[in-house]
Amino acid sequence: MKAILVANPKGGAGKTTLSINLAGWLASTGERVSLLDLDRQKSATKWLARRPENLPPIKLMGEDDKSRWLIIDSPAGLHGKSLDHAVKLVTRILVPISPSLFDIQASQDFLAELAEEKKVRQGKIDIGVVGMRMAPRTRAAVTLEQFLKKVDLEVVAHLHETQRYVNAAFEGKTLFDLPPHLTESERESWAPLIRWLEH
Repeated sequence: MKAILVANPKGGAGKTTLSINLAGWLASTGERVSLLDLDRQKSATKWLARRPENLPPIKLMGEDDKSRWLIIDSPAGLHGKSLDHAVKLVTRILVPISPSLFDIQASQDFLAELAEEKKVRQGKIDIGVVGMRMAPRTRAAVTLEQFLKKVDLEVVAHLHETQRYVNAAFEGKTLFDLPPHLTESERESWAPLIRWLEH
């Protein structure tokens, strides 16, 4: 099973939005995918309970032992032994960061802690940063890119702010369950992230 950890120390960074839409993209390509919801609020679990049965299936971990992919939606403040345990399960980590100086600064210690993980130091885990609710070439995007250069990481995608994510989530859907002609610009913003996942 291939596993991706979605993690950031701050609440409201977009972890669940990224997790469920990542699962939605995988499911839309025919992959068998499960979600592990570690967040105390269980937002991803509640969203999944709303998901219509006619859409590509996404399971909770444990419901389908044949899943090829596992997406881990982590809680805010993941660190120490909990982070160590989560890192052992995965080969990729996505760190969503919101367009705020405070969010960028709060991520600094977390990214430094990630860099010290054994599997990361051995090059067995790829780490990608996703700019959430952030358009490229904005002041927030430039600030984030300058910050990441210091820690030798890159922004793999900028997912711009749109109500499509919010409206889809109300119905148990993802961006990739909506008609392509209605989500063309949003899907374009996902293209670099998809390329990063596929390489």
